[in-house]
Amino acid sequence: MVVNFKVFKKCSPNGKVTLYLGKRDFVDHISGVEPIDGVVTVDPEYLQGRKVFGQVVCSFRYGREQDEVMGLNFQKDLFLASEQVYPPPEKLDRNNTRLQERLLKKLGPNAVPFAFNVPASAPASVMLQPGAEDEGEPCGVQYYVKIFVGETETDRSHRRSSVAMGIRKVQYAPSKQGRQPCTVVRKDFMMSPGEMELEVTLDKQLYHHGEKIAVNICIRNNSNKVVKKIKAMVQQGVDVVLFQNGQYRSSIASMETQEGCPIQPGSCLQKVLYLTPTLSSNKDRRGIALDGQIKREDTNLASSTLLASPDQRDAFGIVVSYSVKVKLFLGALGGELTAELPFVLMHPKPSKVRLVHADSQADVECFRQDTVDCADVEFAVQAC
Repeated sequence: MVVNFKVFKKCSPNGKVTLYLGKRDFVDHISGVEPIDGVVTVDPEYLQGRKVFGQVVCSFRYGREQDEVMGLNFQKDLFLASEQVYPPPEKLDRNNTRLQERLLKKLGPNAVPFAFNVPASAPASVMLQPGAEDEGEPCGVQYYVKIFVGETETDRSHRRSSVAMGIRKVQYAPSKQGRQPCTVVRKDFMMSPGEMELEVTLDKQLYHHGEKIAVNICIRNNSNKVVKKIKAMVQQGVDVVLFQNGQYRSSIASMETQEGCPIQPGSCLQKVLYLTPTLSSNKDRRGIALDGQIKREDTNLASSTLLASPDQRDAFGIVVSYSVKVKLFLGALGGELTAELPFVLMHPKPSKVRLVHADSQADVECFRQDTVDCADVEFAVQAC
């Protein structure tokens, strides 16, 4: 009895090259990224002296595919890793993983292991939600592992003897909460005595996707103005690093209330508002940042981007941040008073569940590929 494992499999259109990966999500721990490891099977008779090369490609699309006219191209492919896979190098400084050992034993002598290392500063997998009228690939950052046959690693690969499988570079929420967000803002008035004070506190700094955010509001009106209504919103900040003016914000959850208003001079109000940012309420919003997709299924709002330092922003990346903004409306002559607090929105680190299964069984997800760029078609099979 051994631990059950899951394998993703994809073949080249001519069936001569097959790629196996144990997972498609690779975790960025900020200090480093998990190595991308797997196994490749090849038909030696088909090679006829040629070699098999592997690459990790980061594809960054920063413009709509339908606008690519007159030779314009809004996509850049960055080769983050590239090396010869078969024949395998004579000296290897790494040990095979347990999954690789299992696959090599099952697949026979034509199977070879590989492992690629991705730079820690590489951008996270993020896509921007397209509009209803947009066609083609969405803007954003995508990754895939590519295996191809050629004379050198700079050869232009032939589609029939190439295989590419999409992967994601992901980050998970830290295990510890940070400092509780809190801010106090005040506003005085040129022609009136006293000031308006707004204190906003969140119940914690780190939230998981789908979790309700409690916004604690305390208003102290020491002026002669009147608070007409209160508005709270969650804003998603997107920074497309490639462009100097590529920063924008979108409100993804909001609510207005007049409960407790008007707040008269000399009065105070303490109130808690609850906001839940979800993709379901932003389905038709073009430009909303989403987590990268590897299958044709629904995703969720993009997670906050964690950086070791602000200088580590990759030029071909998209940095996502979140904040809660509270606004007081003071009437025509009073203007507005605004407070803002940043917070972190991420997925929790998945728990490791050990499943016991028979040694002769392996859960394999297989993908059929007619060309390198076609969509993945998934079906479950049992390895013998």
